[in-house]
Amino acid sequence: MPSDVEFQSGGQTIKGHLYLPEGGTGPWPVVVMAGGWCYVKELVQPDYARVFAGAGLAALVFDYRNLGTSGGVLRQHLDPWEQIEDYHNAISFVETLGELDANRIGLWGISYSGGHVLITGATDPRVKAIVSNIPVVDGWKTMQLCHGSLGFRKLTDAVAEDRRKRFRTGEYGYLPMSSTHPHDELATWPFPEVTTAFAALKASEAPNHEHRNTVASVELLMNYSVWPHLDRILNVPTMMTVADHDDITTWDEEIRVFNAIPVKDKELFIFNETSHMTLYSNKSRLEIAAEQGRRWFVRHLIDAYR
Repeated sequence: MPSDVEFQSGGQTIKGHLYLPEGGTGPWPVVVMAGGWCYVKELVQPDYARVFAGAGLAALVFDYRNLGTSGGVLRQHLDPWEQIEDYHNAISFVETLGELDANRIGLWGISYSGGHVLITGATDPRVKAIVSNIPVVDGWKTMQLCHGSLGFRKLTDAVAEDRRKRFRTGEYGYLPMSSTHPHDELATWPFPEVTTAFAALKASEAPNHEHRNTVASVELLMNYSVWPHLDRILNVPTMMTVADHDDITTWDEEIRVFNAIPVKDKELFIFNETSHMTLYSNKSRLEIAAEQGRRWFVRHLIDAYR
């Protein structure tokens, strides 16, 4: 069973779960993990963390500020740069724990955090390995493709109106994370299967998940890109997994990013006949993704130090 831990980031208390390998002795290499859009630490990530712990890797899974059990007054507000700062502070936290090896720290991310770990790994020299799963790599382009021309007009109008309202009242507006009726209801991710998958996950393993976000989060997403940071990934071994039916974060854009990363020690794994949400709803696909991440981290955080 994982232990409850907490640390400070941006003046907020960040809550997490620390998974340690059973048997043997530390200090253990550690994988720092956080989730995608509106994730909480109980959602999907424990499946990966347990696989890593079974291979001799500790894993820290945490809730970003404003989400789950972590602090933050503006609930369900997703600022990617604050979330990346939470990653940096999570790294600082694991450095303080005697049972963990501060010289063997890896980063794992999925969807939105799949982009975050590329940026964090590019900007934090303490990171020794990266695994990025089905990442968001360009928020503007992603929203354009997801919503289509007419839907994107509605989305940008909603963002502008929310900014006007915040100026007048100081109040933040909210959008559903997704919707089963995207033609009738504006939502951040207009895919019914997102609603179905997250409803099942909330019912089964992640009751703290809230299926909404501030409108301001969408504006921040549309200004988000990993591209300015890629040429700084020079010596951090990087694995990226993409799904060949992913039309949400779009696998072709992800592969363009992978090809632009200059580090020589990198690997691309492509899931065949797999969509973005399949990695959440299909346990066999999740198991494959966990195994690929395990293999990469063992190679670079354990075998490389023997």
